[in-house]
Amino acid sequence: MSDQQDVLFEVRGALGLITLNRPKALNALTHGMCLAMKAQLDTWAGDAAVKCVVIRGAGEKGFCSGGDIRSLYESGLAKTPYALNFYRDEYILNHAIKHYPKPYVALIHGIVMGGGVGVSVHGSHRVVGETVTFAMPETGIGLFPDVGGSYFLPRCPGEIGMYLALTGARLKTADMLYAGIATQFVPMQDWEPLIELLARGDDPDDVMGMMAQAPGAPPLAGIRRSIDECFSGGSVGDILQRLDARSDDWARDTAKTIRTKSPTSLKITYRQIREGRLLDFDECQKMEYRMVHRIVDGHDFYEGVRAVIIEKDNAPKWKPATLEQVSDADVAAYFAPVARELRT
Repeated sequence: MSDQQDVLFEVRGALGLITLNRPKALNALTHGMCLAMKAQLDTWAGDAAVKCVVIRGAGEKGFCSGGDIRSLYESGLAKTPYALNFYRDEYILNHAIKHYPKPYVALIHGIVMGGGVGVSVHGSHRVVGETVTFAMPETGIGLFPDVGGSYFLPRCPGEIGMYLALTGARLKTADMLYAGIATQFVPMQDWEPLIELLARGDDPDDVMGMMAQAPGAPPLAGIRRSIDECFSGGSVGDILQRLDARSDDWARDTAKTIRTKSPTSLKITYRQIREGRLLDFDECQKMEYRMVHRIVDGHDFYEGVRAVIIEKDNAPKWKPATLEQVSDADVAAYFAPVARELRT
């Protein structure tokens, strides 16, 4: 085992096993965890005895809730380098996972959000259990769906990616498979046998073919047409108009949810998702790294974290306060080059 308590590494036969080990913090990622995982993945990539990598989260409540937001908040307010260093090395880790030369199997249970999505969704096999809850809720704290969200969200069926990005909607097991975010459903009681088969050197595709089960009907399918009709709009304002023109509860609740989010985050996220359709993964990461520089230098992230996580009054005061006050120039600034571009 590794002597680093926050993330554990183990070799079992032909398997390299990563365990995120901060269960009391829902396995939220720290900078040190990102660095340690990248170094270990590099080592295993060059080790012929390791045929496959598995990542899992300790505890019952979650695979990984994201980055350690409180640390990023405190770093940004204090103007220390931790926040940008974290994002840089987190994105470099995501890049390593996306381009990993061996099968990378994520076993996802409970909460998986933000950075937890980044260390799972880019792997070759994304196995979900029956307790999983996925979300990219960043627009609610003045951020945007990063960690490669620019790449995988636009590649969900239809406009599901835009819907998830703007609303932070939560998905369960069947919906994660329907959206293409997960690749297999395997009941959690079968995860240890699955690990043992991979440790024995069995091919992951064969193991999944033997152990995967049908997850049931996805609720997303029932609202897919509405999502596609509304979220294909040409702007956030257009999407809201389309939702407002409908009389059903889903449209009304969805519009209400969107209007609670940071107007700036909504507008930059809309552009991010639309542009991400046309970019490869590495280009998406470069774009996100530019965007996060402006987030760290801005207002809404700190106000969103204060309202949702620190003081928990759920009454953020966004600046600007409305979509109309966020100009095209404001949005464009988030996508401009930075002095130190991301180097993967």
